[in-house]
Amino acid sequence: PSRGLVQGLNQGGSGPSDPNAAAYGGSGFGTGGQRSTGAYPPGQQSAYAGYPAAPPRRSPVGWWIAAAALLLVIVVIGVVAVRALAGGSGLTGGPGPGSQPSQDICPTSSTAPESAPPDPVDGRVHGGPVSYPRLGPPWSAPQTDDRVPFGTDVRKQQVTDQENYDGAGNGWVASVLVAELMAGDGFYTPEQGAQIVVRCILGEFYGDNSVTSDVQVNEARTIDGHDAWVVESELAFAIPGLIATSELLIVAIVSVDETAGLFYASIPNTKPELVKPARTALADLTVDG
Repeated sequence: PSRGLVQGLNQGGSGPSDPNAAAYGGSGFGTGGQRSTGAYPPGQQSAYAGYPAAPPRRSPVGWWIAAAALLLVIVVIGVVAVRALAGGSGLTGGPGPGSQPSQDICPTSSTAPESAPPDPVDGRVHGGPVSYPRLGPPWSAPQTDDRVPFGTDVRKQQVTDQENYDGAGNGWVASVLVAELMAGDGFYTPEQGAQIVVRCILGEFYGDNSVTSDVQVNEARTIDGHDAWVVESELAFAIPGLIATSELLIVAIVSVDETAGLFYASIPNTKPELVKPARTALADLTVDG
């Protein structure tokens, strides 16, 4: 992320934007029922016409229909409430048939930097099953990071944009990283994975600051012969002490057998010259196994 995965990842790492709301939108539900009054037909009187007539009795069928309709309404409300609690955004879709993704949309990484395997010496930056050509100066040397909540086996390069922007020692950076996407107890399609990562970024990396997302790209692609999904969005914000007011977010998820590779770039508007290298890294992304 552009702040070293935002303030949170610069100094150890779900804000106001909820990227996912359009894709989790509910379908229209409706219920209905008819009640039978049980009144006498026109012109027909009670056999006890000379006495005060007893109130007409309602057919129990009508009550059963009404009760069934009420129960259906309650069930529908419950379904909508569960979907709302699951969260969503214009970038987020529900699990597809057969998928069993974790309920935790922003899982904690389980691979510490010291336990990550060393990179091959081939001029590329490897993270999980994917890699890109190493970026030269001003980009930093590749680094491991165990604070990315949606990835493991992370390798990143970054460029400092603003040091100590908040007076608490946190820095804001441009960054490019690759990793293996964590899928918890199941798996995600590339589209689902991309949407989950974007939702997590908007929810975790900006603290309590308001962030707006203008999605430019949200589409299926093929990366190195593998199914992939790419999202690009312009994020806008006003964070106290920070000069940057927006940044380009790029997320790509590549399906690799039973796992998925993650590419993530975040470039603040104060470093526009770094957009091209980030795009080049994505264009040269390969699947290594």
